[in-house]
Amino acid sequence: MIITRTPFRITLGGGGTDLPSFYEQHGGYVFTMAINKYMFIALNRRSVADRKVVIRYSQVETVDSVNEIKHPLAREALRLHGVNENIELTSIADMPARSGLGSSGSYLVGLLTAIRAYKSEPASLLEIAEEACRIEMNILKEPVGKQDQYIAAFGGFRTLDIDKKGKVKVGSVSVDFPMANELVSKARMYYTGVQRSATAVLKNQDSAAREKKSVDHKRVVDCLLNIKEIGRKIQKAFEKRDLDEFARLMHKHWEFKRKMSAAISLSMLDQLYEKVRKDFGVLGGKIIGAGGGGFLMLYCPTKGRQLDEFMLKHDMLRVSYFPTLQGSKVVSDMTSFDDFDHA
Repeated sequence: MIITRTPFRITLGGGGTDLPSFYEQHGGYVFTMAINKYMFIALNRRSVADRKVVIRYSQVETVDSVNEIKHPLAREALRLHGVNENIELTSIADMPARSGLGSSGSYLVGLLTAIRAYKSEPASLLEIAEEACRIEMNILKEPVGKQDQYIAAFGGFRTLDIDKKGKVKVGSVSVDFPMANELVSKARMYYTGVQRSATAVLKNQDSAAREKKSVDHKRVVDCLLNIKEIGRKIQKAFEKRDLDEFARLMHKHWEFKRKMSAAISLSMLDQLYEKVRKDFGVLGGKIIGAGGGGFLMLYCPTKGRQLDEFMLKHDMLRVSYFPTLQGSKVVSDMTSFDDFDHA
């Protein structure tokens, strides 16, 4: 059995500019961090007497052929690498799916890492990230970007500069423990309890950015250009160790993001956001991910405990997190030579 551990992520700046509908015209930029909430993938070779494929996630699939698998990411990853039978695949996540933390990218990168360990075919982090992008973007034709796959593979605080051809230049931002500690104590994360499909939100953005005749085209592209510039400013704020400036920029980011689509925010969350800014001194915040629900991040410099109590009264529990420098990795490999057929 092989077990991989792959981090989820929180986007710090530039989110949405990593979709091809935008970066093919303007180039993309994302500043993002991996957090210590993980997707675990267990890949096990089943008995030779039973050649079926078993996939366990929120459902359980038992099939005779990989082509019969309904889970699209599992199906295409296994098929790409020719893993066709005698496989049991199980996924366990620290956080709920469809909550804005990049779960599909973490799942796919973790699975590809497991498959390559299973086949003894190592690859670089860049190769695994690009392989995951190819499956989601080219094979499955999902309206997603490149940040989730890259941060899942690399971990840490990463900048992703994406040129018009889709080539990604991965950079890093140095954040020491005291600054990371300050970040998580002030940039507090709350679960809204609302699960949504990022695909639905991103499809609208992707369509508007791609179709120049669309009535929403100019507004969406202008917002993304501003979000890209704000993302670079957020990187500079981190380099200067000015987290309050990060919060103010996060507020500006959120204002532009909300302008792109009515589906990105919820009226209830908008009202709550304005109240916590007024009553608790919150400098900035946003819904993490594509929008529409999931996790809400609020940067509160001085009244964190009072804010926690207020959010709990609204059924939004604070979720602890901490940055992690590690990307996807094999944490257990119990494969032995006895698992393989002898020639």
